[in-house]
Amino acid sequence: MPYSLRAAFLDHSSLDLGDLDLSNLRACFAELHLYPNSHSEDVIERLQGVEVAISNKVPLTAEVFAACPQLRLILVAATGTNPINLEAARAHGIVVSNCQGYGTPSVAQHTLMLLLALATRLSEYQQDVRAGRWQQAKQFCLLDHPIVELHGKTLGLLGHGELGSAVARLAEAFGMRVLLGQLPGRPPRADRVPLDELLTQVDALSLHCPLNEHTHHLISSRELNLMKPSAFLINTARGGLVDERALADALRAGHLGGAATDVLSQEPPKDGNPLLASDIPRLIITPHSAWGSREARQRIVGQLAENAHAFCNGAAIRVVN
Repeated sequence: MPYSLRAAFLDHSSLDLGDLDLSNLRACFAELHLYPNSHSEDVIERLQGVEVAISNKVPLTAEVFAACPQLRLILVAATGTNPINLEAARAHGIVVSNCQGYGTPSVAQHTLMLLLALATRLSEYQQDVRAGRWQQAKQFCLLDHPIVELHGKTLGLLGHGELGSAVARLAEAFGMRVLLGQLPGRPPRADRVPLDELLTQVDALSLHCPLNEHTHHLISSRELNLMKPSAFLINTARGGLVDERALADALRAGHLGGAATDVLSQEPPKDGNPLLASDIPRLIITPHSAWGSREARQRIVGQLAENAHAFCNGAAIRVVN
């Protein structure tokens, strides 16, 4: 049965940069069509005659399902299922399976990289060297930007699942004290610090929670004002967790030691974003690349294959609908 299904990967280039082994995924299907990218007007045509749709970010709507009655399975090449109309998929009897936990080492590493870059003033010192300021120094070193040791500092985590736990272990290896914050909309726990209390204590805050109605703009002007003027803010979760205009204003005002984000509220930020202004100091932005190591992307391929095999054997796994 695994070899009887036909599949189409609608945005293959979002995952594979030409460096992945797809052999185990190909082995799941009689046919696997790879499309680098698909626009909305391409989707229905490309899914004709296939039973399995593979998508990272291509929207799959009720209209698509109605026009493609042979669809039986959607494999999401990511954890987030926002582009998929799950209710409509369920109504059409289509199973949706996602990928989970594939990027934990990569994102945890990226989180610590951002924190270390802020603490060591990496961007500023690189700019100084490029500008020739070290070459003109009157002594052997250039120490114009205060460097902070992470050892002995307090890291606050909002979100302590698999990823938050991995970040906690890395932070503790640097000698940091880790505090876990209470997320809004969840039952209070004895091992969680209330948010306002957490914000006043931390030297760095790292976000690893989902974006929902309780966490949208979880960190805004009020919360930023509760943090120490020397504190760092790191976001490798979702852009909407942070009020981006409020963060830009806080950095311009010198209230925060710095901030770093791998995510923005709109991606790619084609319509601009308050954090992309050129006059914001102590800010590092990376282009949603934290998850993108080759190892993490290869794990996605492996999980896609696992999900396909499980479905064909009548015991679907990682089902989200």
